Amino acid sequence: MDYFLTEEQKMIRDLARKVTQEKVIPVRAELDEKEEFPTEIMKVCADAGLFGVCVPEEYGGFGGGVFENCLAVEEMTRGCLGIAVSYAGSSLGAYPILVYGNEDQRKKYLPDIASGKRLAAFGLTEANAGSDAGAIETTAVRDGDDYVINGTKQWITNGGEAEIYSIIAMTDKNKGARGASAFIVEKDTPGFSFGKKEKKMGIRASATRELVFQDCRVPQKQLISREGMGFIITMKTFDKTRPGVGAHGVGLAQAALDEAVYYAREREQFGRKIISFQAIQHILADMATSVEAARALIYSVARYIDSDPRDYSKVSGMAKVFASDVAMKVTTDAVQVLGGYGYMREYPVEKMMRDAKILQIFEGTNQIQRNVIGLELSKEYASHRRSR
Repeated sequence: MDYFLTEEQKMIRDLARKVTQEKVIPVRAELDEKEEFPTEIMKVCADAGLFGVCVPEEYGGFGGGVFENCLAVEEMTRGCLGIAVSYAGSSLGAYPILVYGNEDQRKKYLPDIASGKRLAAFGLTEANAGSDAGAIETTAVRDGDDYVINGTKQWITNGGEAEIYSIIAMTDKNKGARGASAFIVEKDTPGFSFGKKEKKMGIRASATRELVFQDCRVPQKQLISREGMGFIITMKTFDKTRPGVGAHGVGLAQAALDEAVYYAREREQFGRKIISFQAIQHILADMATSVEAARALIYSVARYIDSDPRDYSKVSGMAKVFASDVAMKVTTDAVQVLGGYGYMREYPVEKMMRDAKILQIFEGTNQIQRNVIGLELSKEYASHRRSR
C-alpha cells in the first residue's frame, strides 16, 4: 500500500533499508550466535544520521517524530530485531530528556545522542518492579546539591554499552508511584557499575545487563523536571515509544512473510511448488493481511501522536499489542510453512520466532496494555454518559 510518505520520510526509510541490506543481514546470524553487540553497525547508523531521526534540528537531529522513528525501526527490524532493538534503545533513553529535560540538559546530551557519538538507555525495571512501577526500590536521597542513588536495575537494554542513562528512582517512598523521580546518569559516574550480561532466548545481539548503583552521587542538575515526576515521565515516554515496539513487530513479521513466500515458491512436494497448495496459500494470505493491518495501525497511531493530542495512551497500547501479537503469530506460521527447515538455525525464521516473543513482554506486557486500553475505554464511556 502507498502511505503517501514525504520525500524526507522516504529518504529515512530507504537509508535504513540500505543499512539493513548491506550491513545487518550479512552478520545477523553470526552476532546472534555469538551474542555480540553490534558495535560496528551502530557506528554505521551514526554515520548515516539515523540516531537523530526524532531529535529536533536545533540539537543536531533530523527533526522527525514518532512516525519517522517507526519507519527507521521497521526497516532495521526486517534485518534483525536484536540489532534494531540496540538502535531503538537509544531513542528510548533519550525521550525523557527530549520531552521533559530542561534546555541545559537538552543542549548537553541530545547532540551526542543524535550524532550517535553516545548511546542512551532507559532504566526502570527491577527484580520486583516491572509492570508495577510503583514498587521501585532504587532510591535517590538528596544530600546537599547532590542525590545519592542506591539500588539495582534489571534487564536494561543497551546496559553497559550506552553512555547516557535515564534512571527512575524513588525520592519519597511514602508517596508510592508519585514519589518516583527521573535522573540522567552518565556511564563513568563513580558508584555506577554493571552486572552480568544476560543470556536470552532471542534478540541476542542486543546487550541486556543489570545497572548497579552503590552510593552513586549525581548533581541536582541531573534531575529531569522535578521530584515526583518520574512515573509521569515513564508513562509519557512509553506512550511515545510503544508504536516503535509495534514497528519492530511489523518489520519482523514482514521479514518472516518474505521468507515464507520465497520458500513456498521454491519448495516442491508431490511434483508441485507448495505455494500452489491451498493450505499454504491460506496461511500466507492470513500472514500478509495481518502484516498490512498492523502496519496501517502503527502508521496511523504514530501520525496521530505526532499531531500532539492531549492523550494517546489507549491507541499507543493498541499499536503495541496488535503488532507484537501479529509478529508472534506470523513468525510462528513462517516456521510452519518451512516445516523442518524452519526449525533449523540455517534458516532465518527460527531466529525470527525466538526474537518475536520479547515484543509481547517489554515496554509493558500485552496484558498490562490491555488493562490500560480497558481502563481508558471505561473512562471514555463515563465521560460520554455525563455529556449526554
